[in-house]
Amino acid sequence: MSKLILPGLIDPHVHLREPGNTQKEDFYTGTTAALAGGYTTIMDMPNNNPPATTLERIEEKISLAKKKIVCDVGFHFGSLGDNLNEFSKVKHKVIGLKLYFNQTTGGYVIPKEKARKVFQKWPRNKIILIHVEDEIFDFILDLAKEFGNRIHICHVAQKEQLKKIIKAKEKRLSVTCGVTPYSLFLTRDDLEGLGPFGLIKPPLRTKEDQDFLWANLPYIDVIESDHAPHTVEEKKSASPPWGIPGVETTLPILLTAIYHGRLTINQLTKLCFENPAKIFGIKTDPKTKIEIDTDKEWTIRNKNLFTKAKWSPFNNWKVKGKVIKVFIRGKKVFENGKILVKPGFGKIVPNRQ
Repeated sequence: MSKLILPGLIDPHVHLREPGNTQKEDFYTGTTAALAGGYTTIMDMPNNNPPATTLERIEEKISLAKKKIVCDVGFHFGSLGDNLNEFSKVKHKVIGLKLYFNQTTGGYVIPKEKARKVFQKWPRNKIILIHVEDEIFDFILDLAKEFGNRIHICHVAQKEQLKKIIKAKEKRLSVTCGVTPYSLFLTRDDLEGLGPFGLIKPPLRTKEDQDFLWANLPYIDVIESDHAPHTVEEKKSASPPWGIPGVETTLPILLTAIYHGRLTINQLTKLCFENPAKIFGIKTDPKTKIEIDTDKEWTIRNKNLFTKAKWSPFNNWKVKGKVIKVFIRGKKVFENGKILVKPGFGKIVPNRQ
């Protein structure tokens, strides 16, 4: 076995589905999936049912999570522009504010005309995460420039959008961005085989888009899973929801890319640990680390996944590199496919911004 030690990875973009849709995922199953994938800190999105848009709902999520999580978890807040008075109440309890400008799970889309007040009222030292897919992107960049907000563009998938982000970075606007494993390893050509299991927002794009992402990896700040579990039954229904599970398959796919020379260990560490910690203000611990067998060849199988959803678009993919052990603050929490700590071991990520 060739052993590789990395810091515990950080994923700023997961959907743990609790409360409201625990048939898809819950705090325990989602965090066990994270550990199996080498992630020791993850951040939960607000588009629950009901959405996390008040102090009361954030405190409910924190209370539920404290009893179940086995890795560390932080929370993002949500807004439709109608809860501005809640911002000061939650600013020390959440990592960032997530705004959806395009259709997504839960239909939680902020009207464009209300976005200006949100940018104006949200604390400048705290980040705003953006889900955006179309021409409104220029409007968002203008708002960030006008009010001095830090913004993070989630799951960038298109060549044209990344071009605009590169230009914004060159103008020294405070903008960062993330891409998903799906955008890096799947294209719309895969939809024929995946069917509804390949439906995601933003949708899978062209090979040209994908090649541009890889060619401009230095401009990308984070690889984020956008772990969005739905049940098999839901995906097979007449109106399948958007979203793909992925927090436990991201690392083995990236390790395989390293084996094939498409990525380096330094790039992986930067994209999945150093940059997320810096951008989202996460305090790290040198005793939180993962041990990987880089020689281990194995096949991703739906039935072996820890996520409650029990499926992946990467089912049957042969990969090289497997998480063998995970330590959080020096405590061994995962080894050889087994969770070694009880629900509630994980901590709520404190806000440092």
